[in-house]
Amino acid sequence: MNLRELQRERRSRAAGKLLPYVGYIIQSGVAVVLLFILIAFSAWYTSLLKDVPSGVPIRWIMLAVLLPAAVHSSFRTYLQPADAVFLLPQEHRMHEYFASSWTRGTVWKGLRLLLALILLWPLYIRTAESPKSLFVTAALLLGVKLLSAYGCWRELKMLSPVASAGYRLLRWAVGGLIIAAWLWQPYHKGLGFSMLLAAAYLAALAVPGRHAVPWERLIAQEKAQSGRAQMLLGWFVEAPGRQQRVYSRRWLSRWGAGLPWRRDSAYRYLLTKSFARGDVLGIVLRIGLLALLLEWWNRGSLIGAGIYLFFLFITGVQLSALSKLHGESFWLTVYPLPENSRSRSTVSFVFRLHLAFALVLWLPLAAGGSGELPKALGALAAGVVLTLIIRLRLARKMGRTDDDI
Repeated sequence: MNLRELQRERRSRAAGKLLPYVGYIIQSGVAVVLLFILIAFSAWYTSLLKDVPSGVPIRWIMLAVLLPAAVHSSFRTYLQPADAVFLLPQEHRMHEYFASSWTRGTVWKGLRLLLALILLWPLYIRTAESPKSLFVTAALLLGVKLLSAYGCWRELKMLSPVASAGYRLLRWAVGGLIIAAWLWQPYHKGLGFSMLLAAAYLAALAVPGRHAVPWERLIAQEKAQSGRAQMLLGWFVEAPGRQQRVYSRRWLSRWGAGLPWRRDSAYRYLLTKSFARGDVLGIVLRIGLLALLLEWWNRGSLIGAGIYLFFLFITGVQLSALSKLHGESFWLTVYPLPENSRSRSTVSFVFRLHLAFALVLWLPLAAGGSGELPKALGALAAGVVLTLIIRLRLARKMGRTDDDI
């Protein structure tokens, strides 16, 4: 069996499922809006470079942007559930199958890291007191990327899930310390500390026991990776439904428990629990944290209002993905839900969440002082209008879905 050819065929098949949607994405209104936002960001960044304000915490900005790009690692293996049986006799040769996945995942994420570095570099050399060399910094960051990719692959093969989670935290800590030492310390101290820390991390990775091939873990990871691709398509076009990934979030276990147990609130209860344990919650929380930081930094200007509306729009797009949950569930056709209960509950739930996010994301603008209050109130009004527009769009979309049914 040619394992490399098998991996290549599966990669081509997965890409072939996504290619038919490329034309729809180009024609999508969301794609046009994102292109406009990219142009607006380019103009804003150019004006910022021409007149850089004093006191910019450039090292912290570099660390916040480069750390996720350098440490985050993932791999598409295209494994199927049946592989745990039919490819098991080839377990001793599976390194041939995985070599391409590891290389492609590392190379593409390395290019993303270099793009982030090049984007930040003009701001860095204009604000840092003694900027480091671009080529040496790029080489160091690529070294961190290779180290993190190797560590991530070893984590996947560890016998204990607890050890895997602990080493994941260690990987992020090591990457953060190496980048911080390079940014804050002199050249020789930063480089020496980075090499010693990397050697210690490599030695620590050799301690835990490992599977030869962690079949179940890799198959579950491939399902999650494929689901993210389907979710990305869902931002632009009507893509096929994907399997919902479930997270155990005990701190949200009581959310929705106070809803009355009636027919008209049954789907709202289901949607609340699905949101509390699904992917969308984690996504919108990360978007919200990033938006709060950027708004606080630009709270005294119109740029802050633009950031507020941009991230509020992105949050609305993400929350609208809840309309795809349970769309193909058999039990919803069996349980006696009232007519249009799914569409009404989804639109109401998404609108209330979006409005709550609009108020929370507005708080940094409200803290800009009494002189900036008219601008802040104007941004809030625009945010409320944006939530209403997304609500109307979602209602029409859900209405068409109900008509098709």
